[in-house]
Amino acid sequence: MRLTAFTDYGLRALMRLASEPERLFTTDEIAQEFAISRNHLTKVVRELASAGFIATQRGSGGGFRLAQAPEAISIGAVVRHLESRHALVECFRSDGGHCILTPKCRLKRRLAAAAKAFLDELDKSTLAECAYPPRPAR
Repeated sequence: MRLTAFTDYGLRALMRLASEPERLFTTDEIAQEFAISRNHLTKVVRELASAGFIATQRGSGGGFRLAQAPEAISIGAVVRHLESRHALVECFRSDGGHCILTPKCRLKRRLAAAAKAFLDELDKSTLAECAYPPRPAR
């Protein structure tokens, strides 16, 4: 399976936050550390906040941090949420897609089982286990 850049950025940010769960981080700081688009990361942060994975604080001295203990957040839950808008294949779309193989396709059930196994495996890992080490002090 291939994860979207959106999910990749979300996982990177969460792994970094997990290394210092009480600290507030800024979008600029995370974007610079991982060499990713600040604008794209802003959208990711908004989505992670709406899902309850992170808490945001506005204003001077604001930023974001984990909303839960890193031990309480499964990697599978994060991936499942961030990838929810993207179907593995067309026939998995909420509208059923336009696949001409449906309803005689013999692959869909196997793909569904593979996707479930993938997410089940990720459910076994927590954010705490995947925390990215803090940057050394300058």
